Amino acid sequence: MLIDVLRTTAAEHPERQAIIAAGRTITYAELVSAAGSIAGGLHARGIVAVGCAVQDPVDVVSVLAAASAAGVEACVYPRGLDAEATATLAQRLGHETVLVDRGRSGGLTLDALAGSADDELPAPAASTVLILTTGTTGTPKGVRHDWARLLRAVRRNPDKAAGRWLLAYNINQFAAFQVLLHGLVNGATIVVPSSTHARDAIDAMFEHRVTSVSATPTFWRMLLGVLAAEPRELALEQITLGGEAAPASVIDRLRAAFPAAGISHIYAGTEFGSVVSVRDGLSGLPVSILDRDESADTHFKVVDGELHVRSRNAMLGYQGQDAAAGDGWHATGDLVEERDGRLHFVGRTVEIINVGGAKIHPLPLEELIASVPGVAAAVVYGRPNAITGQIVAADVVLDDGADGDAVLAGVRAACADQPAAGRPRRIRIVEALEVRGNKTVRTALEAKP
Repeated sequence: MLIDVLRTTAAEHPERQAIIAAGRTITYAELVSAAGSIAGGLHARGIVAVGCAVQDPVDVVSVLAAASAAGVEACVYPRGLDAEATATLAQRLGHETVLVDRGRSGGLTLDALAGSADDELPAPAASTVLILTTGTTGTPKGVRHDWARLLRAVRRNPDKAAGRWLLAYNINQFAAFQVLLHGLVNGATIVVPSSTHARDAIDAMFEHRVTSVSATPTFWRMLLGVLAAEPRELALEQITLGGEAAPASVIDRLRAAFPAAGISHIYAGTEFGSVVSVRDGLSGLPVSILDRDESADTHFKVVDGELHVRSRNAMLGYQGQDAAAGDGWHATGDLVEERDGRLHFVGRTVEIINVGGAKIHPLPLEELIASVPGVAAAVVYGRPNAITGQIVAADVVLDDGADGDAVLAGVRAACADQPAAGRPRRIRIVEALEVRGNKTVRTALEAKP
């Protein structure tokens, strides 16, 4: 459980910094103490499930550790929810108790909750945590995980001890849990920027000499764009991409910008956990993952072009539903094509663009458009059309100083060899792509003018 991870490092390195966030720093020993007080309060009040709407990342991690110690199921709410939205989410998730910041109504503050140290508490038989999906393709779902399963997927690496890891995800996301667990298991310091915007992240990376960063390709594109305009000396040793398909163009740009850093990309999902890490510098997944023997923790198969995963570290089930049943296979929603010994991601099932019966996948088009000189980033999506049902549309962000007309001409020329149904019929230049949880949003763009 999370509390055990913290206790282990606190015993070995009590004064080592665990988290740096919002001008506040806490050591491993202090974090264990704070979690103990909160755990005592949770136990004394008989709380079995709790929503966490506090904003300070240090307090959030303290609550998660405390809940794991007390056998309480905690759920971290998205940042910035107002009182009404918090109450609505609590009602939907069945949380009678919500922890809030001092001065806020509609919940219980940590000061009011504080109890005795958790060393007097009986060890829970099991401990779960509820993690919300990002909701990029619909209403966020609550996904129930077992702490033991989450930690089983984390490896302790002595080379990573005392490193500094940036938390580039919102702390309620599954990817943030992965970063936290990998960092804390290895006794590292977690650095939380003031926001997940690239410029704020760069400031934190520079100030605190961050050595490892895991983030989405969308985030890395934005970070590289900022660094191109405002160069900074960063001390990165490990770069990880996750949360979205990792295009070869982004991997190549990162390799050029940080030649001394190791680069990997991981495939994971809130429902099925972190299942594979690829370190060969190529986009996509090696097709060999389809041939794993029965002793492996995770297995893969492709059904009608969609990747399916079975993992021993998967979720217990969705909140409000019975425990996950069946044969353990999860349809990921990710569509793949096998080429040159790789499984290449081409899009998601909910993002297929249907142009008069022709199914167009957005990701290959996005990579093509992103290769045009002057294009910083691009997103491809479907727009309603009275005749064909949908047409292909593209939004493009320009590099600093790029000529818009020249870029548009270049995009049209690059797409000229595509089948007629796959050529973008509308191309817009935009200031920035719409993102949620540092992932590019496509489905919500259909209704926009």
